[in-house]
Amino acid sequence: MSSDSDNLRIKPASMPAGGWGSVGEVAHILFEQRAALKDSGLLLKQNKSDGFACVSCAWAKPANPHPFEFCESGAKATAWETTSKTIGADFFERYTVTQLEAWSDHQLEDQGRLTTPLRWDAASDKYRALSWDTAFAEIGAALRGAKREQVVFYSSGRASLETSYMYGLLARMYGNNNLPDSSNMCHESTSVALQKTIGDGVGTVVLGDFEQTDCIFFFGQNVGVNSPRMLHQLQAARKRGVPIITFNPLRERGLVSFTNPQSPGEMLTGQETAISTQYHQVRPGGDTAALMGLCKAILALDDAALDGGAARVLDTAFLAGHTHGLDDFLASVRTCGWPDIERESGLKRASLESAAWVYARAKAVMAVYGMGLTQHRNGVQNVAMIVNLLLLRGNIGKPGAGVCPVRGHSNVQGQRTVGITEKPELAPLDKLKEQYGFEPPRTKGMNTVEACEAILAREVPAFIALGGNFLRAVPETALMEAAWRELPLTVQISTKLNRNHIIHGKASYILPCLGRIEVDRQLGGEQAVTVEDSTACIHGSRGMAEPASHDLRSEPAIVAGLARATLNPNPRVDWDAWVADYGTIRAAIEETYPDIFQDFNARMWTPGGFRKPVGAAERQWKTDSGKANFTVPEGLPGDPDTKAGLGTMRLFTVRSDGQFNTTIYSFDDRFRGVYGSRRVVFMGRADMAKRALAQGDLVTLRCASDDGVERKVAGLAVVPYDIPEGTIAGYFPECNPLIPLWHHAKESKVPAAKAIDVLVEKGSTP
Repeated sequence: MSSDSDNLRIKPASMPAGGWGSVGEVAHILFEQRAALKDSGLLLKQNKSDGFACVSCAWAKPANPHPFEFCESGAKATAWETTSKTIGADFFERYTVTQLEAWSDHQLEDQGRLTTPLRWDAASDKYRALSWDTAFAEIGAALRGAKREQVVFYSSGRASLETSYMYGLLARMYGNNNLPDSSNMCHESTSVALQKTIGDGVGTVVLGDFEQTDCIFFFGQNVGVNSPRMLHQLQAARKRGVPIITFNPLRERGLVSFTNPQSPGEMLTGQETAISTQYHQVRPGGDTAALMGLCKAILALDDAALDGGAARVLDTAFLAGHTHGLDDFLASVRTCGWPDIERESGLKRASLESAAWVYARAKAVMAVYGMGLTQHRNGVQNVAMIVNLLLLRGNIGKPGAGVCPVRGHSNVQGQRTVGITEKPELAPLDKLKEQYGFEPPRTKGMNTVEACEAILAREVPAFIALGGNFLRAVPETALMEAAWRELPLTVQISTKLNRNHIIHGKASYILPCLGRIEVDRQLGGEQAVTVEDSTACIHGSRGMAEPASHDLRSEPAIVAGLARATLNPNPRVDWDAWVADYGTIRAAIEETYPDIFQDFNARMWTPGGFRKPVGAAERQWKTDSGKANFTVPEGLPGDPDTKAGLGTMRLFTVRSDGQFNTTIYSFDDRFRGVYGSRRVVFMGRADMAKRALAQGDLVTLRCASDDGVERKVAGLAVVPYDIPEGTIAGYFPECNPLIPLWHHAKESKVPAAKAIDVLVEKGSTP
């Protein structure tokens, strides 16, 4: 297999999001995955109330969907999962695992669907097929003999509510709360910040609010790549004249313009909708400073209104009746100087005042944001500052207004709803004790960073992964891969081959599962599952494609198999009955969480989903103060603990339109004009000139830390790009080796991938 590093081509990128480019990408991947005829029909059922929920992003599913309620990214995910390509035991007869280490992420996953249980054989360095019963028996025996408080049960955001509930119960009945998940790597900052400020760890906005808003603020979220279906709501808002004010280091195509592929008129004429009415290229890590500048400008407008006898800009009635901590926050705003705000945000005072002027005149404002705010040392603070901004004018808990975090994976938010959490205080342990007759562990479990720390310390005897590509997603790549090989046991429940199968433990098993899009036949007939979207709405999902192999088992069946092989029998948990009829799992979930899941089986097919209770959306604040809390930021620096100095640049990681999370569909990124390679670094022309660099020159990046660990990525080609001076961007996960494990958000421990100080060296240093 050849590397992609020698195939780089750079082309001008000026096309809008959507349009013919999107249509072409969908057609290409359907053909490439040998699924054109099959998936073209499946796509008509994607995100429909009688179909299946997309396996990629978690954006909301409307009650009245478009005829084609899927986006380019969702179509790619469907084609990727329902591909005709398969991997059987014969594949591993041709390659040793060591040989496969040289393959790229794309090359590994592009081999197709895994179809049979596999166990790594040390003598031959190959995976060998084995029976399901043997796999479960061997894994169960190893887990029964392991140190139970140290075993890790990781889960990806794709697993359904039913599977997640079973998996959390398995871990707790086994004896720990070690339930890290993909939320730990992205929106844990949201969960922590919103819980302490408004009393709910999720957003307050639903799809209907987009029809009633009169202003949208957008922070650090690339809608054109990560949640393209949202472009329909944004386009409709713009056509109503709603201003959209964007803060993002890069000028992303989806936030600049959009041509709706579902509009024949737009497709024929090439008509584009301008999405952002103001676009502020904030410095990576400068979000708190930018938000402080907005608040300072709003306060100045309020002062002027008060002095002139005009109507107040601040919503004084809301602030008096619903908030706590206002005086301390306003004091911090007044003492914060504009020079500091400008330096840290990278934006001019006039620009921030212009945005604040629009905010002050809007009656209903929503703030949409993504991992550009959460994956920072001050990620929790950034989200809390979003809340501060909204509270000033009462923009939470009324139509058209609120906080709107855009979650990534399709059910990552829902997993938390049904108990996937390392924090025992967030799980209904007393109810589980009553319901199932066991004593749940009360000790805090490991989150993602803590699990990595324990693996590096050689303290984890087994790592069970319900989906995902954990080792590729986490920081500290070099040290983690070395430590991973020392794990006594690794078990991966997967649909496709990825690097986490190739870098494996001393004993390693791959358990291939059905995908959500595939028909799930059990003793009780064809089964359906449920997921929760970014707006806290819960939907049913019914598989519609024939399985890639008759030997595949569903995720609930695999979790049940592991539980039966590992745990002592419990007369109150009939794993077999749950697998036969997923309705019985939903009944159990309803019993555990009656306030959320009342009449679960009846309501799961509600068009648009049924929403779980979100008190803050009704101005019911489940906080210690009983009100929405203003918080005072600790400081403005976006990366306060690194050793930035002369010659360092601030790196932040991005995703391409050819990927979703760690899944790489292709080496192309048409929105940025990069083709044939992902080994690139985006740099402004002024910074290139300072370093005597030209397009295509190779550089090595080194992390500017002084902890004695060398972290570098070599052989990156320089691509000129419109990016704030002193900063560069590179792709995730290729740049993960540069991120120290300790470089994470305070409080939430989300890896701080959006602000890493690095040294840039010309040449590909060995």
